[in-house]
Amino acid sequence: MYLLRRSTFIRQFSTKKNRKVGIIGVPFEKGQKKHGVERGPDAIRRAGLLEELKILELDVQDYGNLKYEIQSSSDIQNMSHLKEVASCTYKVSEIVQKIMKEGRTVVTLGGDHSLGIGTIDGHVKAHKNVAVLWVDAHADLNTNKTSESGNVHGMPVALLTSELSDYWPHLPGMDWQQPLLSIRNVAYIGLRSVDKYERLVIEKFGITAFGMEDVERYGIHDVIHMALDKIDPHNDKSIHVSFDIDALDPLEAPSTGTPVRGGLTLREGIHLMEEVHRTNRLNAIDLVEINPDISDTKGVNLTTEAAIYILQAALGYTRRGLKVPAGVTDIPLQTFR
Repeated sequence: MYLLRRSTFIRQFSTKKNRKVGIIGVPFEKGQKKHGVERGPDAIRRAGLLEELKILELDVQDYGNLKYEIQSSSDIQNMSHLKEVASCTYKVSEIVQKIMKEGRTVVTLGGDHSLGIGTIDGHVKAHKNVAVLWVDAHADLNTNKTSESGNVHGMPVALLTSELSDYWPHLPGMDWQQPLLSIRNVAYIGLRSVDKYERLVIEKFGITAFGMEDVERYGIHDVIHMALDKIDPHNDKSIHVSFDIDALDPLEAPSTGTPVRGGLTLREGIHLMEEVHRTNRLNAIDLVEINPDISDTKGVNLTTEAAIYILQAALGYTRRGLKVPAGVTDIPLQTFR
């Protein structure tokens, strides 16, 4: 598998200081109905994630895969597996807060996108002032009353945001999760499959939402900065990127449960993450919805490689190569021997 390999010379003379990163796998599938997405975290690791991040001279700690116990609670109509979702995301929020307190950028490997309930809750509790880029083909803005499937991976943004709190009944097992995030601090990039109710909510609340037609009209570079200008106008928020792999076109990332043609190219996804990295305020990244049971071996490899490219860009890799430190004027001959 070919990834962004750097030479011995680049590794030896990189100016990047060690930065601390914490990786947590969340092998969770109950937010949707397709088996296999729980194997996403290990598939990304097997594809070489840790090795590639260490080449960036990152201080990487892998916290392994999350384990949780189902807490006693009642289910609610049209929210599949609420007990499991509530129990898992509670533990996710706890571990995200723990990793952030250790001064690490949190990388969460999914699993389905319902885990965003926990990662963003934990981020907001740790940093308070948070802006979220939700990079996805879908808005994930349904409630249990509007969802056609009852899948909770289509509901996390509605659960997390304070302006939508009145649209929910009491959710057993979710008392730990208070909607502390304003919808004004959320921006979508990559939308192209939005339900009627979700569109109504986007328009009613004036949510910052850039669909693929906007990417085509303005280009990904301007879209990123327009989104950040809206949700972080004073450049003072801690940034969270929740990246669903189905934001990419299925030709780039076929191993996912709800693919939609006409998505971002891998190049656009990488540039998005490079620009967010340059803010120096990116403190959490979710990479979700890789399903190794979907597609053949080639498709799985394409998808996991794409995930690693995205995460490398988020954490400091630049396609121009790493910088040589000041004062180094020549290339050591032994580099080429």
